[in-house]
Amino acid sequence: MRNYLKLILCTFILPAALHAQDHPAVIPLWPNGAPGFEQLRNEPEQAKDYWVRHITNPTLTVFLPAKDKANGAAVVVCPGGGHRLLVWTAEGIDPAKYLSNLGFTVFVLKYRLGRDTLSPFKIEVHARQDGLRAMRLVRSHAAEYSIDPNRVGIMGFSAGGEVVDMVTFGPNGPDANAPDPVDRLTAKPNFVIQIYPGPLFIPDTVPQDTPTTFLLAANDDPCCSVSLMRLLDAYRAAKVPVEAHLYTQGAHGFNMGYRSKLRSISSWPARLTDWLYDNNIIEPVKGDRPKVEH
Repeated sequence: MRNYLKLILCTFILPAALHAQDHPAVIPLWPNGAPGFEQLRNEPEQAKDYWVRHITNPTLTVFLPAKDKANGAAVVVCPGGGHRLLVWTAEGIDPAKYLSNLGFTVFVLKYRLGRDTLSPFKIEVHARQDGLRAMRLVRSHAAEYSIDPNRVGIMGFSAGGEVVDMVTFGPNGPDANAPDPVDRLTAKPNFVIQIYPGPLFIPDTVPQDTPTTFLLAANDDPCCSVSLMRLLDAYRAAKVPVEAHLYTQGAHGFNMGYRSKLRSISSWPARLTDWLYDNNIIEPVKGDRPKVEH
């Protein structure tokens, strides 16, 4: 009889758990729509295969770690796509699942796209605004998600890396007089992860209080290997902790490396994991380090 009851419970509970994993929570950056564009908040997004576009109501999609792996840190992930679309699956969902398996609470950002067809948005204004708001919003939910607000990082791929640069190197402090309490929080990241970051918004000099950063790209990437080297030079000049990996080949847009036939590219996430451990960004709650499937 007891085994029968267990079977009945599993029949109802397990599908519900799986359903929750398949449908993560989505948090709008602004409850009533983006400032100045509130009238667009109900316009539907366009999505097909791997991409999403026509984002008029920017959001964060939440990926939770297993409770026994949760480490109290969070990452905002900014997918790439040239500001025309977002590479949602390979540069949003895939890194979110990888990082959540390491114990991070992950928030994938759908930011507004300045180069989308007939877009009313500007990269340097609205994508930046979305990146800053995302960091502040995560900190505002710290208690709800058991996050340490002093352990919130940001990760970008390609054009998403340009959003990361705008957040990291532009004005990102709290506004004590802001009417919205979320905007009274800092948007400054505690650590930065840049995967083949785009060429825009790289500063000539890096402030000395810039957080520790991980950089990775392929040397045969005509777009973004130069970005990595420019950033690396700036970090070294400022004596800010940085780790950089420049692979011989891999070109642009290899995402998490899952489809690459190159061993170095297919295993690059392990280098990120090493960096996260070596820099004390991962702090498992108990027991051994969580096992990550590659």
